Amino acid sequence: MQSKTKKSSLIFPPIALLASMAIYACGWLHGQYMNRRWPFVYDRADVVAIDEHAGHAHDHAGYDHSSDTPASGHAVDAGHADHSESLSLELSETALKNLGLTEEFLQPIELRSYQQTISVPAIVVDRPGRTRMPVSASMTGIVTHVHAVAGEAVQPGEMMLEMRLTHEDLVTAQKEFLQSIGDREIENKEIARIESVVSSGAISPKVLLERQYNRDKLDSLLRSLRESLRLHGLSETQISDIEKEHRLLTEMQIYAPSPDEHSEDETHLSKLSLPSSRNTKSPSVRFPNLESGATPFQVASQEKPASHSHEKNDSQEKQLLVLQSLHVQKGQSVNAGDLLCTLADYSDLLIEGQAFEAEAGLIAKAKLAGWSIAAVAESGDGTESIENLTLGWVNNEIDPATRTLKFFVPLKNVLLDDSQNSDNQRHVSWKYRIGQRMQLKVPVAQFSDQIVLPIDAVVREGIESFVFQQNGDRFLRVAVHEKRRDQTHVVVENDGSLFPGDVVALKSAHQMQMALKSKSGGGVDPHAGHNH
Repeated sequence: MQSKTKKSSLIFPPIALLASMAIYACGWLHGQYMNRRWPFVYDRADVVAIDEHAGHAHDHAGYDHSSDTPASGHAVDAGHADHSESLSLELSETALKNLGLTEEFLQPIELRSYQQTISVPAIVVDRPGRTRMPVSASMTGIVTHVHAVAGEAVQPGEMMLEMRLTHEDLVTAQKEFLQSIGDREIENKEIARIESVVSSGAISPKVLLERQYNRDKLDSLLRSLRESLRLHGLSETQISDIEKEHRLLTEMQIYAPSPDEHSEDETHLSKLSLPSSRNTKSPSVRFPNLESGATPFQVASQEKPASHSHEKNDSQEKQLLVLQSLHVQKGQSVNAGDLLCTLADYSDLLIEGQAFEAEAGLIAKAKLAGWSIAAVAESGDGTESIENLTLGWVNNEIDPATRTLKFFVPLKNVLLDDSQNSDNQRHVSWKYRIGQRMQLKVPVAQFSDQIVLPIDAVVREGIESFVFQQNGDRFLRVAVHEKRRDQTHVVVENDGSLFPGDVVALKSAHQMQMALKSKSGGGVDPHAGHNH
C-alpha cells in the first residue's frame, strides 16, 4: 500500500505540468484567433474589405474617365465617386477667364521636336563700324546754320549743317583754277587771231604752233586742278559751275550719309544761300531720293520746290538715322578733321553672348549644326521670347579677365514710334536698345517626337508631377513623368499617361492644384465661386 502511494506521487507532477502547458497553449491560440492573426482564419470584415477592393479595381477598369460615367455593365460605388471627385475640377466660364485658359492655352498635345538648351547671359551691342557714323569736317570753316538737332531722326540725303568756308587750300585751288581758265580763254582768242594772220603770210606758222602748245599746257594744268578740287570735295557739276560762272564756292552743305551707299555727293559745296530756319526751309534743300542721277547741288540750283511725299519706301525706312550727338553750334569755327556730329542706325544690332570657357564646345556645336537660337528679353509685361535667331560668329579669343567666350547673334530691331513735333522735327523710338540685358537659349541637343509642354502646364507636388486634362467643363489631374525641364518647357514621357490629341491646360496648373487641394480639404469649391 505504501509503495503504491509513493509511485502515484512520482507520476503526478509531470501530468500537472503537461496540463498546465495545454491550458496555456489553448489560451494563446484563442488570443491569436481573436486578433485575426491566423493565416487561414478571416474575419467577415476582412472578407468585405477584400471584396470592396476587388470591386473598386474592377470599376476602375470599366470606368470611362473621359465622361465621368461608368461603362455599360459596371456600377460605380460611392468610394469610386469620391476618388474621381478628388482628382478633377469643374471650372465655369468665369473661372477659366480668371485662370487665363483661353482657346490659345487649351490646345491638343502634338508630338514635336525639342531642343535641349543652355542659358547664356547676353547684352545688346552695336555693330562696329555700322551702327555709329561720325561726320567730320573735311575742311576749315565756320558753322552758319544747324538744320538738325540732337535726338532728331534724319534720312540719307537730308541736310544737317551749313558752313562758310575759310579753308585756305580750297580758296587757293579755286583761284588757280579760275586763273587758268582765264588764261586759256585768252590763249584761245590769240590763237584765233594769229590763224587769220598766218593765212595771209604776215606771220610765220611757227608762232601759231607755239601758241597752240601753250594752250595744251593750260589744258593739262586745268585737268590737274580739276582733280585737286575733286579731292577737296567738289563734285563734277560744281566744278563745271565754277568754270561757267567764274565764281568761287563759299559754302559747304553737309548731308546725312547712307550707311550702305557711299557717294561723292555726301558732302557738297554750294554758293547758294539757304534758309537758316528749319521751320521755313524749302523742301528743295532736302534730298530724300537721289536715284534720278541729279546731284543735290543741281536740285538746289533749280530753285524749284520739290513735292514732299509722306510715303517712304522700305529702303529709306531701313536707312532711318538718329542724330545721336551734335558737337557744333551756329557761329562755331571748325578745323579740317573736327567731329561735327554722330549719327546712329539702330535698325540692325547685335546680341553679344558671354558663355563660360567650358561651354565653348557646345557653342561651336550649335554653330556647325545651324540650330536656331532664342533670346529672352525682360519687358514691362513680363518676358518676351525672340525666336529663330541665327548665330552669327564666335570669337576666337577667350577674355582673360572674365574667362568668357563671346559670340554674336544679329538682331533686327523693331520701330515702335515715328512722329513729328510742332517744329517739324522727326523723332523715332526703337524696341531694342543698346545695353539691354537678355538671355540667349543656345541648343546643345535635339530630340524628335516628344511631348513638350510649357512650364506653367506642369505642377510639382512633392515627388510627383501633374497636368490637367480637359474633358468638357472638368479638368482631370493626370500624373506624368518629367524627362527634361528647362526654364520655359517640360518634356513629358510618352508612356500612355497622355496621348497626342488630348487637350490639356497649358498654364495655371499651380492654381488648379491649389484649388483641388482646397476642395479635397473641405473648403469652398473654387470652380464657380459658390458654396454647394
